[in-house]
Amino acid sequence: MPKAVVLCVPFAGAGASVFRPWVPLCQDRFELAAVQLPGREQRFAEEPYRDVAAATEGLLPEVLERVSGAGPVVLFGHSLGAVLSYEIAHRLAATDGVDLTALVISGSPGPWTRRENGASGLDDDEFLARVKEFAGYRHDALEDPEMRELLLPTLRADVEMHESYVPRSDGPLPVPIVSVRGTTDTLVTTEQAMEWSKATSRDFRFAEVEGGHMYLVDNPEGLIRVLADVCPG
Repeated sequence: MPKAVVLCVPFAGAGASVFRPWVPLCQDRFELAAVQLPGREQRFAEEPYRDVAAATEGLLPEVLERVSGAGPVVLFGHSLGAVLSYEIAHRLAATDGVDLTALVISGSPGPWTRRENGASGLDDDEFLARVKEFAGYRHDALEDPEMRELLLPTLRADVEMHESYVPRSDGPLPVPIVSVRGTTDTLVTTEQAMEWSKATSRDFRFAEVEGGHMYLVDNPEGLIRVLADVCPG
């Protein structure tokens, strides 16, 4: 059997390179790949998405190129990446030639739950304070005035995209879902993480990894073990 591919979708403000430190941890268990959103890294000059539906359509050709005929595929997304990967999963599940074996959701309430106390529309300082409150951390680059000016438009677009998200389908996904939560996450409760059980018509599993909302940055080994368990073979 071909090695499973775990395709990762970045969280708000992040680019595909955020997953690069995970590659050595995967060893021979699965192949790691990542989607690159516009407005960052090598796609910095491109306009970022502000709508999940538009992002899904825009990313789908690249995703299909990576996963068609590639053997078992697992989609992974954290926070904003969770809802993006959920929408992409609906499209892949309806595509011939794609073996989507699981969707791994991280740090996210169910797709029908809207976040309270949004950050969209706040001034820069209030916006960054609210985002820090959401994420539990603040990237060092945002402390530099010049870097902040460069990074803020994309971060604002990502947050707007997440906060305005409405699922395109009320129907359950015909793919198993694993919902992962950091044990000390103050943004997403256990009950909210368990809401994903209603988003699938197949098996559902809940897992916790030691850490807060951004556990995947501080404790990637714990998440890699979850992903390895999900991958066939």
